[in-house]
Amino acid sequence: MRKNAKLTKTICKKIKKYRHTIDMTQEDLAEKVGVSRVYIGYVEQGRNTPSLEILGKIAKALKVRLSDIVE
Repeated sequence: MRKNAKLTKTICKKIKKYRHTIDMTQEDLAEKVGVSRVYIGYVEQGRNTPSLEILGKIAKALKVRLSDIVE
C-alpha cells in the first residue's frame, strides 16, 4: 500500500471516529463544512481525499485540532 493511501485511510477513520464521538451526523458535518453529505461519506470511505482547507474546516466542526486528524 502506498504511503498516501495509508494516510488517507487513517484520516477517514479518525474523521468518522470524532464525528461519532460527538454524536454528529454526516449531514450535520457537511453543513458546517459547506460540502455535501455525499462528499463527507466519500471522505469517510476513503474514496475522496479532502484538501487541507477542507480538513481544517472538518477539524473545526469536530472541535479537534487538525493534527488530531492527520497524525
